[in-house]
Amino acid sequence: MAEKNIRGVDVALQFKSETEYIKLGGQRGATLNRDKETLDATTKDSSGWRENLPGLKEWSVECDGLIVVDDNAYTILEDAFNEDTPLSVQVAMPSGQIYEGEVILTSFPIELPYDDLVTYSATLTGSGALQKK
Repeated sequence: MAEKNIRGVDVALQFKSETEYIKLGGQRGATLNRDKETLDATTKDSSGWRENLPGLKEWSVECDGLIVVDDNAYTILEDAFNEDTPLSVQVAMPSGQIYEGEVILTSFPIELPYDDLVTYSATLTGSGALQKK
């Protein structure tokens, strides 16, 4: 029996509007980053080996895509950048599993090449816990 793999094209990045989550149109790539600090617990009794304890966790989402005229989710990004407001984001897997949390839009460049489509990229820095639903 073949394994069921998840294709990236089937994973949706969604932002909360006033009443519901809406999919970001034109989105191509995305990365959900999850990191944890380590706290150095090494002492003279560690027999020459470093000992660590888990520290604070952090997360972020990086994404890029084509700018789609009148896309509601892209407008949410534009407004959040201009007004310094936090966003609620979901990374929705086709299996129904969802990663969800609040983010701050910390980077939002637009690329304007003369010989290709206009694209954007965004870095969304997590604020608080990343929930797995």
